[in-house]
Amino acid sequence: MSLQRLARELDETARQTAGMVEGVTQALELLADKSISADEARREAARIIINALQGQDRIEQRCQNMALAVRQFALLPPDAPQSVYDEIWSSLVLDELRVPALSGSASFGVHGEAELF
Repeated sequence: MSLQRLARELDETARQTAGMVEGVTQALELLADKSISADEARREAARIIINALQGQDRIEQRCQNMALAVRQFALLPPDAPQSVYDEIWSSLVLDELRVPALSGSASFGVHGEAELF
């Protein structure tokens, strides 16, 4: 059902948002760490914050895509077949929304950075 998929995608968006916040928190903790030189802390914190901001852009794109899908779902008659809903999902711009197998794929990576996308 498309509402169940939408719920999963919203959960994934919330997870990505939490990852972004964790990245910013990590940057703030790094800036407060007295055991690291100020220059090194600033460089690393800037890198982490830039990564988090890139994640924000991805989250915004996810939300816009999901809103578009929901608007299209709202126009469908109650007896629309599942294939029509699937076609709407497959028409979205982001691969992680368009291709069901890619949804949440960022959570499987091991790279030492916030899991944003």
